[in-house]
Amino acid sequence: MSLSHLNVLRPVLCRSLVQLARCPPAGRARASSASLLCSHKGTTSIPDLCTRSYATKKTKAKAKGQSSKVTINFALVEDIISLEEVKGDMTAVLHALKDDFSRNLNIRSSPGALDHIVVTTPDGKFPLNQLGQISMKSPQLIVVNMTSSPEATAAATRALRESSLKLNPEVDGTIIKVPIPKVTREHRENLTKLAKQFGNKAKDSLRKVRANALSQVKKAKDGQSEDTIRLVEKQLQQMTDGYTGEVEKQLAAKTKELLA
Repeated sequence: MSLSHLNVLRPVLCRSLVQLARCPPAGRARASSASLLCSHKGTTSIPDLCTRSYATKKTKAKAKGQSSKVTINFALVEDIISLEEVKGDMTAVLHALKDDFSRNLNIRSSPGALDHIVVTTPDGKFPLNQLGQISMKSPQLIVVNMTSSPEATAAATRALRESSLKLNPEVDGTIIKVPIPKVTREHRENLTKLAKQFGNKAKDSLRKVRANALSQVKKAKDGQSEDTIRLVEKQLQQMTDGYTGEVEKQLAAKTKELLA
C-alpha cells in the first residue's frame, strides 16, 4: 500500500478508534455483532453504539402490573379455598346492586318498585306486596289496596314514609295512595345520591367477601407453601378489583340514566 493511500485512510481509522474508545466493552462487543449484521456487498455501516433506550415511568408501571397479575386454576387450590364460591358470592353482590337500582330508582315506571319495602307488624316483618295489592293508577300515582290486611295499613303507611324513596303516602280507609315525586332536577340528583349509596354498599359487601375469604386462607396456611398462599391472596385481590370495577360501571351507567 502506498503512502498516499495511508494518508487517505488515516482520518477514517482515527474516527473509528475514537468511537470505540468512548463506548464500554459491552458496547464494543455489540459493535462487532452489529457490524456483521449490517455488512452488505462489501460495505459496512457502523451503528450508533452508545445510544440507550430508557423505560418511562408509565412503561415500568405497566410492566409491573402485568407481571403481578396471576391466574390460578381454581381446582388446584380447592384444599385451601373454593374460589368458585367466592366468585359466586361476588356475583351475587352485583345482582343485588342491579336489583336495588331497579326497585329503588325506577319508581315512576313500575309498581314493583314498592315490593321490597318491609312492613313491621306485631306478627313479624313482611314485604309490602304480601300484605297489599300494589297497582299503578297513573304515571303519577301508585295505589296499595290493604283490604286483605287492614290491620297492617298504618304500619304499611309508616314503612312507605320512612323508606329511602322520599314518599308521602296518603291513607283513605284501607287504600294507600302513593304520589310519584315530580321529576325535577333536584329529584334526579337525589336519586343519583341514593344510587351512590347503593354502590358504596356493594363495594363494602365485596370487601367483606374478600375478608372472609382471606380469613379462610389464613386458616389453611399449615402445610401450604408461602408462594401458593401469596398467589391465592393475589387472585382474591384481583377478583375483588374486577368486581369493584363492575360496580363502578353499573353506577356510572345508572347515574347517566338518571341525569339524562
